[in-house]
Amino acid sequence: MKRLIFIYCSIVCLVGQGYSQATDAFLKESKEAYEKRMEWFSEAQYGLFIHFGLYSQLGGEWDGKVYGDYAEWLQADADVPSQVYAMLSATFNPQDFNADDIARTAKSSGMKYIVITAKHHEGFCLWDSEYTNFDVASTPFKGRDILAELSAACKKYGLRFCTYYSLIDWHHPSQERNVDGSDAWGRWGNVRMKSGRKAEYIMYMKNQIRELVETYDSDMLWFDGDWVYWWDMASGMELYEYIRQLKPDIIINNRVAKRSEFKKDFGTPEQEHPEDQLEYYWEACYTLNNSWGFKKNDVKWKSADEVYDKLRDINNKGGNLLLNIGPDGNGKVPVESIKVLLEIGERVNKEY
Repeated sequence: MKRLIFIYCSIVCLVGQGYSQATDAFLKESKEAYEKRMEWFSEAQYGLFIHFGLYSQLGGEWDGKVYGDYAEWLQADADVPSQVYAMLSATFNPQDFNADDIARTAKSSGMKYIVITAKHHEGFCLWDSEYTNFDVASTPFKGRDILAELSAACKKYGLRFCTYYSLIDWHHPSQERNVDGSDAWGRWGNVRMKSGRKAEYIMYMKNQIRELVETYDSDMLWFDGDWVYWWDMASGMELYEYIRQLKPDIIINNRVAKRSEFKKDFGTPEQEHPEDQLEYYWEACYTLNNSWGFKKNDVKWKSADEVYDKLRDINNKGGNLLLNIGPDGNGKVPVESIKVLLEIGERVNKEY
């Protein structure tokens, strides 16, 4: 049974502005140690984002209706109760998911790392977690390990393996739909934390994060969901310290705390990037069409020229580009995505 270079001084200042934990050694690491740890990230310049989960089966449609926003937010947009949505795990069986093909394509495209949504806001885990039954081990796909396959493929092709983890969880019993919300963002984006259950959920997250680090050797943890009212700077900084204790050289994005204030280890502009260089490490993430998760009716693909121009502009300003693909419910990457990636790769690889 399952058990339930940044503005360096600004980070040090943040420690004194509300962070009350006894241990903050990693937040206060030296500039030299920080830059050494960030070296591979700084040199990488280009990575692959993969949004994959239960939502991938739906393709942006619920009960015969197509929703216009991001496909991975379909539970929120269609206002689907958690227990109803959870029934999708009974049909999750992406037999065509091919980690080797994905990693080989990323390598051929000139990418240096891969980030996969190990757990998105829906709460479904792409690995067999000891701490929940809402995972791949409780689906028809049981017996295969998506994260292990992708981690191994990354090592085979010389790529860094990284995992995305949502701070909010629409399935976990500690949280509930916000009845005061007037739209999808208000009801689910700002999901409520039940009274007295935050510590329980933080322990749940720490246990799962430890699995991602120790079992799959994640080189980076990419957080999201920091906007909710119950996640504060102190909680984020304490979680940062915990993760660095697990693996001192791991890299963590700034959304582990409050992205507007916290810039360590790197900033994360989304669907946009700055006009000028920044004084800290950063990575801009972009979709290839209009959605992160697979969406059947979204065929507005960016051209290879458009993406290449973004890549070079971002790199020239000191940032990385994290470019997204969304496999469908069978685990297949859209042909259009692969075509664009390989066209960009031809141009990138000619430069080296």
